[in-house]
Amino acid sequence: MSTARDAAPRDDRVDGRDETPEERADRNWSEVLQEVRVLQTGTQILTGFLLALAFQPAFGELTSAQQSFYLALVVLSAFSSIIALAPVALHRALFQQRAKAEVVHYGHYALVTALGTVAVLLVGVVAFVFDVVLGGSAFWWALIPLGLLLFALWLVVPAILRARRRTNGARR
Repeated sequence: MSTARDAAPRDDRVDGRDETPEERADRNWSEVLQEVRVLQTGTQILTGFLLALAFQPAFGELTSAQQSFYLALVVLSAFSSIIALAPVALHRALFQQRAKAEVVHYGHYALVTALGTVAVLLVGVVAFVFDVVLGGSAFWWALIPLGLLLFALWLVVPAILRARRRTNGARR
């Protein structure tokens, strides 16, 4: 006795999952949602921190350059949230339209873009705090090492691992 699942076209990938394209899209969408949750939580915490700063008594003592940088960080924080939530908004707009594979594809690029904005935001917030608390070159002493660490862990290490997988013949 065959079922609808047996009649569905099976995945042509040799990755050991034996899933239909629809099953893969469902699994990938779950992964995208998990990543959105993590990214959004971190962004919300940073946004809350930034917004609270404006109401501190010492905020009035910032230089105009510090105030401008602060406002740029606030805008970047909102931008990051908007981008990170874009896949969810697209999913709602295309709900029950059988477009999950497209939503997942879009979600991938939105999350990569959001990670880029969050990277700049993370390093910028810490550099801003160092500048306000210590002044002088402290901004650069925070910005450069954190920027290099982020670059290494978020870009270099994944690139090395991808290259190793290609060299070893591993695929997706």
